[in-house]
Amino acid sequence: MTAINPNTPVLVGVGLVMQHEDDPLKAKEPIALMIDAAKAAGADAGSAEALTGVERILVPVGRWRYRNPGKLIGDAIGAPDATSISALPGVSQQTIISDACTQIAQGEITKALVVGGEAGHRLLRARIEGVKVEDTESTDLADIVLKPHEEMLPDYEKNTGLGQMPVGYYAIIDSALRHERGRGVDEHRDYLASLYSRFSDVAANNPQAWSRQHVDSDFIREHSGKNSMLAFPYTKLHNSQWNIDQGSALLFCSAGEAERLGVPRENWVFPQVFTEANHMVNLTARNQLHRCLGAEAAGRAAFEAASKTPEDLDFLELYSCFPVAVEAYAREAGIPEGIDWSFTGAMPFAGGPFNSFVLHTTAQLAEHIRSKPGSLGMVTTVSGVLTKQGFALWGADPNPNGYQFIDVTPQVEAVANPKEVVPDYGGPATIAGYTVMYERKEPHRGVAVVDLPDGRRSIAYTDDEQVMSTMEREEFCGRDVTVAHGRFALAR
Repeated sequence: MTAINPNTPVLVGVGLVMQHEDDPLKAKEPIALMIDAAKAAGADAGSAEALTGVERILVPVGRWRYRNPGKLIGDAIGAPDATSISALPGVSQQTIISDACTQIAQGEITKALVVGGEAGHRLLRARIEGVKVEDTESTDLADIVLKPHEEMLPDYEKNTGLGQMPVGYYAIIDSALRHERGRGVDEHRDYLASLYSRFSDVAANNPQAWSRQHVDSDFIREHSGKNSMLAFPYTKLHNSQWNIDQGSALLFCSAGEAERLGVPRENWVFPQVFTEANHMVNLTARNQLHRCLGAEAAGRAAFEAASKTPEDLDFLELYSCFPVAVEAYAREAGIPEGIDWSFTGAMPFAGGPFNSFVLHTTAQLAEHIRSKPGSLGMVTTVSGVLTKQGFALWGADPNPNGYQFIDVTPQVEAVANPKEVVPDYGGPATIAGYTVMYERKEPHRGVAVVDLPDGRRSIAYTDDEQVMSTMEREEFCGRDVTVAHGRFALAR
């Protein structure tokens, strides 16, 4: 084996757990799934000492209420003195993986554990059956709590009917990208349905997927009792499925520590390049709604730093919380459609544990890379309503240019050029992007981001049933409207 810098970070153990227990009183709570995953990662490393003395435990915060999950995990695996780090939603999942590997590369630590998990199915079953499930109490705070730097959803956007759920925001971006690419409304719906039907086929062949059955494109496309429209054109099966019970863990060591522990060389998976863009611009202020500038910069930097191209990838997982995230990343990073965009089956079918899907995917990628000598894989990350972008290149061999972490945030900020927003605008405008929000399975509000004659922006809504119906049949991007008191109407 070619000599490797002893501080080179290496992924030596992965843990994947999943439970399909319909009795919520028998189902394990999230922290139990995470502890199981951590122990599985230690066993996967093939060393009894692998987890002992882990110095840093990083956990992305889910829907649960543990205040210091890292401490609970550390106590359970024999690492009670590990620094516990919790990352709140809005902090990229790539950020905590980058933190673990960069700390190792800099010689600050030799071992780190990244763990995530959810028990959303347990919560759903408890609600259906009307029972209360109890979780382990965790009252002390994590040693370090990572928080997003800015507010992602301002009131002037939430108050239009978009609310705090991200689906409507992504659907608006989707409409702008569809329009820019020259697809008709129905043509685009057919495209998305076909893409996601193919994802369901991938999941059907993935033993780690939550749902393992083919779903017809027609069923995915249409609003129905079992697949309701959430924000046009997105039905439930275009959206991440978080009512799942999954846990995952990634155990990292320095190459020197991996050798000392006797971790078999065939278990080593190398993080080659991690790139991130963390410049946040609210939806309404984005200069070009269809663009994802961070994905362009971070994707380009990742491939250049490893001297690779998208065609060199053996495995690829584009983050799939919503369809526009998949398509925008592929477009911005120059990834052709001839390359499979998911090896898991994507978040609606493989399962999207809230705020930890990237960990689950990375663990599966490690297994794929181990099975194919010399292979290369990529996992991407989305956070903050498509305002934060992450790319991770992994290989069976180390990056010949050395492990690299690259933050392209300053470059993205320099070219973002956000528009000034006028929340209380009145007058003529042109629709830049739009959606129809659903509530109780019925159209509730049409919401549109609008361009003003002087180049500024605003956002407005309509609850006119006829207009909302037309919005789902015809192209509204580029249409002239008049705005008054937060509402828009078609220009006469």
